[in-house]
Amino acid sequence: MSVRTFFLKPFPSDNPPLQLEISGIVDRQFNKLTIQYQILGQLVELAIPAVTDSPARKDELWQQTCLEFFLGIENSSQYWEFNLSPSGNWNIYHFEDYRQGMQPETAFTSLPFVVHNRPNYLLLNLELNLDKIVEIEQKIEIAIASVLQSQSGEMTYWALTHCGTQADFHLRDSFAIEL
Repeated sequence: MSVRTFFLKPFPSDNPPLQLEISGIVDRQFNKLTIQYQILGQLVELAIPAVTDSPARKDELWQQTCLEFFLGIENSSQYWEFNLSPSGNWNIYHFEDYRQGMQPETAFTSLPFVVHNRPNYLLLNLELNLDKIVEIEQKIEIAIASVLQSQSGEMTYWALTHCGTQADFHLRDSFAIEL
């Protein structure tokens, strides 16, 4: 498989988006998934959760700045939602179908990723062995997204593509990267 570059765009709304750019790469080698997010711009505008000394599984990370991706198996309605907070906290949810049967994915007990936070950029790198949820020969479909909270508390929703009339990262049509 080859490395894919991605660029996220904010959901069209009446509120002007933060003056930021979100891009990155995603790759699958055998059954190891690598994702790197890069946020560039005036990060002083962004509310970024403080790094924790003890990263842990946490619910509702999307209620603040959170980098996300959704992973589905080709020709299957099931999918997983991965939440990565710049604080180091994380979560993975498994869904049987569109927003149905949401359960914490217990196949993973940690989700180690590295965050570099500087005044004008934030990098997040994740390497994940998919063997616990996906067989090596199965094709996967990925949606990449981010929820960004401004210092004033305003939320913006970024994705590869916005397929609905509201920001909705769960829409299978937005799982635009095939690996």
